[in-house]
Amino acid sequence: MSAVTDRLPVFPWDKLTPFKQTASAHPDGIVDLSVGTPVDPVPEVIQKALVEAADSPGYPTVWGTPELRDAITGWLTRRLGARDVTHRHVLPVVGSKELVAWLPTQLGLGPGDRVALPRLAYPTYEVGARLARADHEVYDDPTTLDPEGLKLLWLNSPSNPTGRVLPKEDLTRIVAWARAHGVLVFSDECYLELGWEADPVSVLHPDVNGGSYDGIVAVHSLSKRSNLAGYRAAFLAGDPAVLGPLLEIRKHGGMMTPAPTQAAAAAALHDDDHVRVQRERYATRRAALRTALESHGFRIEHSEASLYLWATRDEPCWTTVAHLADLGILVAPGDFYGTAGNTFVRVALTATDERIAAAVDRLG
Repeated sequence: MSAVTDRLPVFPWDKLTPFKQTASAHPDGIVDLSVGTPVDPVPEVIQKALVEAADSPGYPTVWGTPELRDAITGWLTRRLGARDVTHRHVLPVVGSKELVAWLPTQLGLGPGDRVALPRLAYPTYEVGARLARADHEVYDDPTTLDPEGLKLLWLNSPSNPTGRVLPKEDLTRIVAWARAHGVLVFSDECYLELGWEADPVSVLHPDVNGGSYDGIVAVHSLSKRSNLAGYRAAFLAGDPAVLGPLLEIRKHGGMMTPAPTQAAAAAALHDDDHVRVQRERYATRRAALRTALESHGFRIEHSEASLYLWATRDEPCWTTVAHLADLGILVAPGDFYGTAGNTFVRVALTATDERIAAAVDRLG
């Protein structure tokens, strides 16, 4: 086992434990803005679908029910502007983190292969490369990378942690470059429905991909937009030549989304009203937190989308973490996401209205 664990970095969230203890000692309790886990209720229409599918004694299928695939293709067409998507273009997965961590292995990557990820990025992209024994490297502009041996390119727009949105023109240029060099693109778009000062665009949009899904796959999750982190519901969409083999591998591995979750996911994708309601909640919390942080001396960079504010006081990130912990507020240090985040912290919008109000009061 040590041969595997030795490839992995220290689990970053463990480093926050003493700061969580400090924040928890605040007389009015902790305001946890670190992990970004949803706290609002699962929408009733989704709970109802889950309950109605509770009597599911048989094994679910890895590819998902036809009803779920219909819901995914309908959403891709309606929300992302994708064209001519069929069941062959989609694949449910057991939450997006599982997919990110095991994708390089399932693609057959190994020593000598390279995986590229943004300079500031979700740590699991690197973990996936390490598990496969592949090399990994970071980029500011992926088209400046040496394509030799580059097998997998991760895009992330809107970004976790920064909230940055890649313009349509940049996505188009990157997809064209990757295709010209035979590099597979996986685009993590889990925050796409949470654009604030920008309108995020998917790589599945025909203006980006020229009407072809060759060499591109988008990753989507219901965790944030539908408060379904506990359900582990996500899916892939894109090139059937990539998804077909992944489906076969995942069949052998038994990577099945539970049947009640599949029914709940279909209900979530058919209903846009609950997404609008949840967006309004986050917009209100975001405005209050941003104003309070800026009044407290923070500068907010990017953050035009997603569920986070990327904030700095131009000091080491752990100094900022300690300062906020003394106020009973727990945030994530920027260096969790790469050395370029050494002077930033990531502040999540995922707390109740009451806890957000408490944070605003303390920052004041």
